[in-house]
Amino acid sequence: MDRTAKKIPQSVPRHVAIIMDGNNRWAKKRLLPGVAGHKAGVDAVRAVIEVCAEAGVEVLTLFAFSSENWRRPAEEVGALMELFLSALHRESKKLHKNAINLRIIGDRSRFHPELQAAMRKAEALTCEHRGFVLQIAANYGGQWDIVQAAQQLAREVQAGQLQPEQITTELLEGHLVTGGLPLPDLCIRTGGEHRISNFLLWQLAYAELYFSDLFWPDFKHEAMRIALADYATRQRRFGKTGDQVEAEARAKC
Repeated sequence: MDRTAKKIPQSVPRHVAIIMDGNNRWAKKRLLPGVAGHKAGVDAVRAVIEVCAEAGVEVLTLFAFSSENWRRPAEEVGALMELFLSALHRESKKLHKNAINLRIIGDRSRFHPELQAAMRKAEALTCEHRGFVLQIAANYGGQWDIVQAAQQLAREVQAGQLQPEQITTELLEGHLVTGGLPLPDLCIRTGGEHRISNFLLWQLAYAELYFSDLFWPDFKHEAMRIALADYATRQRRFGKTGDQVEAEARAKC
C-alpha cells in the first residue's frame, strides 16, 4: 500500500474509466521490448485500484485491449494474451480477498478457449462481491458495443417481444455490456494523447475527461489522487446552466 499522503476529494466519481496508454513508449524510452511496458503497467493497475477503493469509487473500468489492437504485430499480441492469462490466474485471488467484483467486457469469441475459461473462472470467483466493481475491457470497441445492443433489441422486435417505438435511450443503454452500472463520471487517458479511441462511446457522453502526459506504468497513487482532485473541481451541468446547478445545490443544503 502506498504510504504517501492520502488526501481524497469530497466529490468522488461513482465510475472511473481509464484508457491505459503509453506502455510501448515507456518501454521504448528504456530500450526494452514493448511487452515490458505492459508488464510494468500491472503495478499501475494495482495502484489505481487501491486509490479508487479508498476513495469510495464504485466502478473502475480499464481499457486493456481494444478491438483494433489485433492489428498490432503478432508477437506483441501473443505476448499480451500470455500476460492477460497469467494476470488472471495471479490477480483473481487477490481481487477475491479484497472483495472486488471482476467483470470482463468485450467480444470474447476471438480469444483462445484457455483464456476464455480463465475469464469465466475469475469472474465466478469474485461474482458475489458488490462493494467495488473492476471491469476489464478486452477486445472491446464502443461501436461494437452499440451494435450488439442494437442487435439484441432487433431480435426482441423480431420475436414480437418489443415494438420499435418502445425503444428508448434507457432501454438501449441497458443492453450495453455495462448495463446495470452507473455511467462513467470521469474518463482518464494517460500517455499524452487527447482522444477516446472507440472506448465506451455511448457511456462517455457526459463524462468529464482528464488527460495525463504520464505513460501508464508511471501513473501511480499520487497521479490518480491528482486526477480525482481535478474531477472534484468540475461543475457537471448535463445541459443546464451553471446558475441552475448552483441553485439546485443550494436547495439541497
